[in-house]
Formats: sequence, structure tokens, C-alpha cells
Amino acid sequence: MKIGYACQTIGIPETGFKSCTMKNASVETLTSVISYNLDALDHIIDYNIANQIQLFRITSDLIPFGSSPINQLKWWEIFRERLACIGTKTRENGIRISMHPGQYTVLNSPDELVVERAVKDLEYHTRLLEAIDPCQGNKIILHIGGAYGDKKMAMHRFVNYYQNLDPTIRKHLVIENDDKIYNIEEVMKISRLTGAPVVFDVLHHKINPDGDDTDIYEWIAKSKDTWKLEDGNQKIHYSQQNPLKKPGSHSQTISLETFHDFIKGLDGMDPDIMLEVKDKNLSSVKCLNLTKKNRSILNLEQEWSKYKYLILEKSHVDYNKIRKLLKDKKEYPIFEFYNLIDHAMLMEISQGGSINAADHVWGYFKNCANEKEKKRYETLRKKYRTGTLAHKKFLWQMAMKYQEPYLIQSYYFESVCNEH
Repeated sequence: MKIGYACQTIGIPETGFKSCTMKNASVETLTSVISYNLDALDHIIDYNIANQIQLFRITSDLIPFGSSPINQLKWWEIFRERLACIGTKTRENGIRISMHPGQYTVLNSPDELVVERAVKDLEYHTRLLEAIDPCQGNKIILHIGGAYGDKKMAMHRFVNYYQNLDPTIRKHLVIENDDKIYNIEEVMKISRLTGAPVVFDVLHHKINPDGDDTDIYEWIAKSKDTWKLEDGNQKIHYSQQNPLKKPGSHSQTISLETFHDFIKGLDGMDPDIMLEVKDKNLSSVKCLNLTKKNRSILNLEQEWSKYKYLILEKSHVDYNKIRKLLKDKKEYPIFEFYNLIDHAMLMEISQGGSINAADHVWGYFKNCANEKEKKRYETLRKKYRTGTLAHKKFLWQMAMKYQEPYLIQSYYFESVCNEH
């Protein structure tokens, strides 16, 4: 079972992506942005390797205007070696990659221009995956589209357009149930007609179930049968509902107890699980720490080293509880550990907490900082914006200048570490 996340990282330096406007999409700008984005992707892959994350969805925005005539660059040739190197790195480390075109890539539209644009977008996604690694197990996930007042006819159009796609696109394409129109039963019907593997989305199914209300594990088993050997291991999407938002909205983080109950129900099935969640890699590491066979308190201590100043900023009470929890080196209190982190993360940053955390971080520099930096810190320390210190960016610059690895990997700097 591989567990992964989609598109972006939280709190990891040098992993932010750039974009550009249509007006500024010159050859020079596009070349520069693509080069920057490939560097960011390479850093993400390195992070994933270091954290044993072997499932990752690449953002569709990696190449600006990738399927548009605005971008006239033959980027797949210009960056051939760099793309291939990323592919080698993912392949050698067992990382499975995927892509997921956006809501405007609709293959079953009655409007031929919409379909034409959708095919162009699928060509772009295929070209990018092929340039990185042509492995058929690296997939492009696609929703069926709209109903357009006649769902049966819309399904028929999808099948026809799918069958006319280039074989290289079809080898990467998989289809997914959605939360509004096409339930898993209907997607399975389309799979039988096209041969496309099915990604079962757990949350979508809860919101838009099949007519017979079949058990989710039965649908996971049925979906598995659509995956051929060359397609790689079955892949599913897992997310949890944000209780404060409309149905289908992903939660901020993964509740570990709920995820634990879910994977227990798999009962021997071993799908790759793409987490769709707001805190991205943070939940991936959380779930991997739950499923590791070799459980060690060192895993939680390593996590704590990244969270500690962020938690201190939000809740001194939870900070002390976690420190106490990790004193017993023979235990593995993973549920208690992450429950305390999740609880603290929901809290607003207080003025006192902000000062306390910042002073702890400043402690790394007070002996090496020059007089100008010390005065700068004291000046910024007195400035507040809605209770949050204004000098976190300065502290980040100090961490980078003095190369403090403990701080550079800290989630305390999540809001500033990828500012361009």
C-alpha cells in the first residue's frame, strides 16, 4: 500500500510553483517559469523519498498554458534531460506519479469545441507523463463530465470520444466517480465499455452513492477488477468531509482514528491510497506513521521536531502535553500524539504564544547574530498584526543565512518558506 498526496507540499522549502499571466507569457518568461517549476518538483520528489512517500500527483500547472496555443515552446524537448532525470528518480525509488486535469477538461460535452480542448489537455498531460516516465502505471484521472439533460446520451458520447483517443492517452487514462453526477455504478458501466480502470473515490461515493447502496469495500473490490497487470496496483482516493463546509469539501487534515477504521475494513485488499486533504504531505506522513510495520518512538520524535514551534505558538498546554507524552520511549502513542497536534492546529495564535515561540526560535541566533540583526529582531518583536508577530519572515531569513537545519525543516515557517 502506497500513501500519497496531491500537487503541493506544506512547510517544505523550495517546493512552491510559479505561474505567469497570459500577457506575460513570452518565450523567456515561460522558459524561466518551467525551469523554476521543474526545480520545485525535483525538491518535492527528494522530500517524498526522504519521507518514504511513494505516491504523488503532479500539478497540471507545472507547465504554464501547457495545452494552450499561447505556449509555443517545445518544452518536452528543451527540458528532455531534466524531465527524464525526475523520471529516473521516481522509478528508482518506487514513486508512482499521476495527474488530474481540472473541471474544464470535459470529454463528453455536446459542444465539439469543448471536447477538442479536452483532448488537447489530455495530450498535454500525456506528453508530460511520457516525458517523465512512460510507465503505464502512472495515470491521468478523469471525471466523466456533465449529464447535459440526457445522462444516457452523455455516457454514450464519453465512450465514443474515449475510443477515438490516441492509444498513448488511453494507456494512462483512468476514470473516477464524482460527488454530483456520475456514481460508481455508472462509472463501472463506462469502464466495461471502454476498458478504462476505475479510481474509486470514497468521499464522492458517500455523497453520491449507487442506487443499491452497495458497501464501499465491495465497490473497492469491484473497482480492483478493472485494473490490468500493466496498469499497476489499484489506486483509490480517500478524503474526509470538512464538517464546516458544503458536502464534498475536503477536511483540513486526516483524522487518524477514522482512517485507521477505514484501512482495517480493507481486509487484505492493498490499494494505493491518494489522500485528498488540505494539509497535503502532513497527513501523508501521519498516515504512513500509522501503517509502518516498524513502529518506533523516533518516528514521532522526528515529527515533533518539525511541529514543536508551530504548536508552541498556538497552544502552550498542548505543547507541554506532547513533550510529556514522548518521554516514554517504549510506547508508540500515535493517536494521542496526533490528536494533540490536531487540537492545537485548530487554535488561533495568541499574542503571548507568538512571542514565546519567536523567542525560542531566536535563541538559535542570539549568539551568532550581529548587532544589526539583534536590533532588527527587537524592533520587529514590538510590532504585531492581529496578534501575530510581524517578524517570522525575518526569522526565516536568519535560519537560511545561518543554515539551521532544525529550523529550516520546521513547520513554524510554513507561511513564509516558499515566498518568491
